[in-house]
Amino acid sequence: MISTDTDTTVDLQLLLRHPKSTDGYQVNRLIDRCKPLDTNSTYCNLLQCLHFADTCVLAEDEEDGSLLGFISAYRKPAEPNTLFVWQVAIDKRARGEGLARTLLNTLLDADACNGVTHLETTITADNAPSWGLFESLARSQGTGQGERHLLFDQQRHFNGDSSSEILYRIALG
Repeated sequence: MISTDTDTTVDLQLLLRHPKSTDGYQVNRLIDRCKPLDTNSTYCNLLQCLHFADTCVLAEDEEDGSLLGFISAYRKPAEPNTLFVWQVAIDKRARGEGLARTLLNTLLDADACNGVTHLETTITADNAPSWGLFESLARSQGTGQGERHLLFDQQRHFNGDSSSEILYRIALG
């Protein structure tokens, strides 16, 4: 279990913890509710909750047990000092309350992130909430501003079916 300061602006009583394999189905449902996030198979989310549990974190409502937030991440095999944040999913009940930032800070403070010097994620150009979250992180925990590079092109990689994904890399301070 991850302990955290529960004195946040969220009115809900939340339990922040690493996921278990039995959370995979609910993670899949949460991501499905968080458009425009790409949904993965339930099997993929089960594996994330099992194999990458130490670098993922979730928030559940202590009152009803519902899943309100999830961040999936992993340390890059070829660059173990880099944490790649795959998805940030926040249920509409908890949006605008700082939960994404709380989860991200909790994850970065986890033992599994000892030695992490860089954080990477990909963001589409039009995803203002994600840009706000990660640019804020760069200002507060990083060296000011992250680096941006096109990683996956809309035409070359997605055959026009998805927007281009921009890699955002933050050197953590």
